[in-house]
Amino acid sequence: MTPEEPPRALLAGASRRSVRLLPWGLAFVLCAALLPTTLTVLSVDYGLNGGIAGALAMAQAAPLLLAVVRPLRAWYVIFAADVAGALALLTVDFEERLLWPFPPMEIVGYVGLCLALGLRESRRTLLAVWLATAGASVGLGFVAPHGTSARETLLPILGGVALVLGGALRAWHEAQRRLTEQQTISEAERDRRTLLEERARIARELHDVVAHHMSVITVQADTSVYRLDGLPPDAQEEFTSIAATARESLGEMRRLLGVLRDEETHGELAPQPGLERIGQMVKATVRAGIPVEFASCDAEVPDAVGLTAYRIVQEALANVVRHAPGAPTRVSVAEDEGRLAVLVVNGPPPEPPAAPLEDRGTGHGLVGMRERVRLSGGTLEAGPLPDGGFRVAARLPLTERDLT
Repeated sequence: MTPEEPPRALLAGASRRSVRLLPWGLAFVLCAALLPTTLTVLSVDYGLNGGIAGALAMAQAAPLLLAVVRPLRAWYVIFAADVAGALALLTVDFEERLLWPFPPMEIVGYVGLCLALGLRESRRTLLAVWLATAGASVGLGFVAPHGTSARETLLPILGGVALVLGGALRAWHEAQRRLTEQQTISEAERDRRTLLEERARIARELHDVVAHHMSVITVQADTSVYRLDGLPPDAQEEFTSIAATARESLGEMRRLLGVLRDEETHGELAPQPGLERIGQMVKATVRAGIPVEFASCDAEVPDAVGLTAYRIVQEALANVVRHAPGAPTRVSVAEDEGRLAVLVVNGPPPEPPAAPLEDRGTGHGLVGMRERVRLSGGTLEAGPLPDGGFRVAARLPLTERDLT
């Protein structure tokens, strides 16, 4: 047997504390107001015995506090007490103007209880509650002391309205909760998909870089016999083995990473860009109307690091064009203490655009930048500036020692 879960109060999942305390406050006010009122009305106005009136008042009002946690159990008690109260009133002679079978204070408490039921119970339970309420009203109408009247339908009508209202509020809250959960899941899936796409893109580009170097190794090993005179047989055999190993490794790598390509990536078969292409990209950005200052360096960097630096600058400038057109921008690439420092800083646009120039970006953005820098063993800082601009700063390792 599994232990029963502890009951949760109505609106216990609300984010604000005032909303979570609202059911308890309403239940306390109703209980505190209805308990003495019921006792007084039943004993004074209807002429019921004081002890019986007190017991009925307690049974009809006190369970409203229980309704905050277990409204259905509270309904069992209150419904039975209301019916018992109606039968008890048949033993006394009260004025015809007074409501029967359910006095006004009982109707108020019962409507509040029905609202709590609607917020917690299923539609089948709510229908059963209403049918029980209507059945009790109709059944008691056959023994009405002053004849039947429309007043006897007051409780089923008001109770039904409260049940429908509570059920509608519960359905709306459940729909909002599911929508929020779905949005959270969709956002997480979108970030994960973007990350996977960027990793695949990085893998394709690194494949091209590594493939180029291994192809060079293969060619050099194959042609060593013709380029170098007087090679001993064991050296020739060694070069032949190197060429075969490089060729085999290149084939395995292409088979492994070839699945990352699709029919839309044929353009990526071209040599991948590096530091030498950043200047051309900056000039193209200037022609697009963005004033860019560029400071470059002539340092020799690994191809993978140059490719990462190029992509960071490319994405940063693309964001300037999309989100801050016309903003003055500074691009700097420099060697700093054995690392490559890449800096892209833009100021606020001269005139804030009414809307972004593009509804959708490349799909990579800061996620792609961070993933590239993380895979290269570097660091990235990106964020808005106090004057309304934006800053992207990356530090990439230049040696294998920095990667460890």
